[in-house]
This record gives sequence, C-alpha cells and structure tokens, in this order.
Amino acid sequence: MSEQSQRILVFSHKAEVREAIINAVGRRPAADLGRVEYVEAAGIADVLTEMDAGTVDLAILDGEAQPTGGIGLTRQLKHEITDCPPIVVAVRRRDDRWLATWALADAVLVHPLDPLTAAETVAGVLRAGRVPAVNGG
Repeated sequence: MSEQSQRILVFSHKAEVREAIINAVGRRPAADLGRVEYVEAAGIADVLTEMDAGTVDLAILDGEAQPTGGIGLTRQLKHEITDCPPIVVAVRRRDDRWLATWALADAVLVHPLDPLTAAETVAGVLRAGRVPAVNGG
C-alpha cells in the first residue's frame, strides 16, 4: 500500500499561530497516515482558493483570526462547498468549543495546543474523512 501524503490547509492571519498549529500536529500525526503536507493561508481569499480547488484533505482554521475568524469561515465553507473537506477549528478559550460545533467543525483544538492531543485529533478526523479507494461492487 503506497502512502499518499495528505494536504492540510492551516489558516491564521498570524504566522506564529500557523507555525504553532503545524508544530503541534507534526509532519506525521499517526503512523498509519503517512506524512502530511501543509499549505498555509494568511487570508480568506487564499482559503477559498485552496478549498475550491478540491486539493485539501483537511483544514485547520484559527478561530481567532482577524478580520474574519475561523468559526464563521467554517460555517460558510460547510454550507457553500459540496463535499467540504473536514475542518478543525483552533480556539483560545475552552468555552468557545460550542461555537465551533455550531459552525459544523469536525473537531476543535484549544490553545495552548498539546502536541499529543492535536496529532490524535487531526489523525482521527483524517481517518474518518477517508473514502475507500475500492468500493466492493
């Protein structure tokens, strides 16, 4: 079985937040998933371009991004993109998890990011989003 790399879009207007997310999740969030390739986006236009292209396996959006946060963006993407890839929202306050859930996020990470939790969360979402290569039929 060949290991195809997964593309993860990481969005935040702050480079240090994107870096923290990438470092927490790591280049290989789980042994069974292989390596991941990160695509960074600092603005909404970049996120929309990447998501519309259909080449993103998962997006991690900063819930605190300015001027448009990842929570509102998640809700928009989930409503506008057919077969929208899974989205994980990173929030600063535990109390904001419900907002991310309301926005239809597939999972939520809370800052400060714990590398073990971040990797396990992303791996679980990637596994759940897999489509079998062969459909027995």
